[in-house]
Amino acid sequence: MSPVQVWYHVRDFDAGRAFYTDKLGFAETYLDEEGRWARLMRGEMEIAIAEGEPQEEAGVATVDVADIKAEAERLRAEGIEVGTVLELHGQMRLLDVYDPDGNRIQLAEELSRG
Repeated sequence: MSPVQVWYHVRDFDAGRAFYTDKLGFAETYLDEEGRWARLMRGEMEIAIAEGEPQEEAGVATVDVADIKAEAERLRAEGIEVGTVLELHGQMRLLDVYDPDGNRIQLAEELSRG
């Protein structure tokens, strides 16, 4: 089992779980209802969320997506705060997405498949 790579604190645990599973497509792999934390996975990225005050210096989860521009449009249409798609030297596109507590998640699309 791979270790949890990034922890996010969310003020409303149930709303946080719903955001990551319903909006960003993470699958819940572990839930501690009493301890108010959960482990979530999407592709190779594993995160954990816990109820608490969000930390300004938290790590940033990176999630691979097939079409970042389509994801940006979909998320904006759902009222989710997203940044601007950045393209790095024709090799990768990146997009910052923010959960309801301001935690940053980075979506990544690899352009050069080699």
